Amino acid sequence: MTFQAHQLSCMRGDLQLFSGVSFDLQPGDAMRVAGTNGSGKTSLLRMLAGLSMPTEGEVRWNGKNIRRQRDEFCSRLIYLGHANGVKDDLVAWENLVVASTLSGRQVSRDAAYAALEQLGLGRAADLPTRVLSQGQRKRVALARLSLDLSAALWILDEPFTALDQSAVAALCGTVNAHLERGGMVIYTTHQEIELSARRALCLNLNLVAAC
Repeated sequence: MTFQAHQLSCMRGDLQLFSGVSFDLQPGDAMRVAGTNGSGKTSLLRMLAGLSMPTEGEVRWNGKNIRRQRDEFCSRLIYLGHANGVKDDLVAWENLVVASTLSGRQVSRDAAYAALEQLGLGRAADLPTRVLSQGQRKRVALARLSLDLSAALWILDEPFTALDQSAVAALCGTVNAHLERGGMVIYTTHQEIELSARRALCLNLNLVAAC
């Protein structure tokens, strides 16, 4: 199981955000994508998740372009963007069930409750997400990570934003458990986070090199 980027480049209008981005992730690897605002971090993550096309290059899952195996790739991916993506009119546990169903995964109400409990949201499970704080809404979105062990690749855009210290610790534990199972993680963060990865990599888009 491998995940690769090969000579990716990204243009925004006449501006080139990055070019020549290549890497190869193996089971147990974690890679942080770094760079200043406007360097293209979110653009790269969306590209890696198959949500946008690179100007040049390709993204590969097990050596094949993800666009030639879309269903297989999506079944092994969890992508959580910068926006929480939760529905205001659904209660917290319903958000997890609906999001998982849209991703082709069936999740029970009890499993959704358990995932929310792990992130300290047990008492909020039956509340509409519109009444939750920003940090609580973030945790509802992140609770998806505990619901599908078949998703080998997690792509997470600023997952630690708006979380308190205990929630950050809980999320690190969830990510570390995923890495220990042989999963892979690509993430952005402005915080100093230590993960128990087989290889802890950093891709700095200001340098377009591993650091």
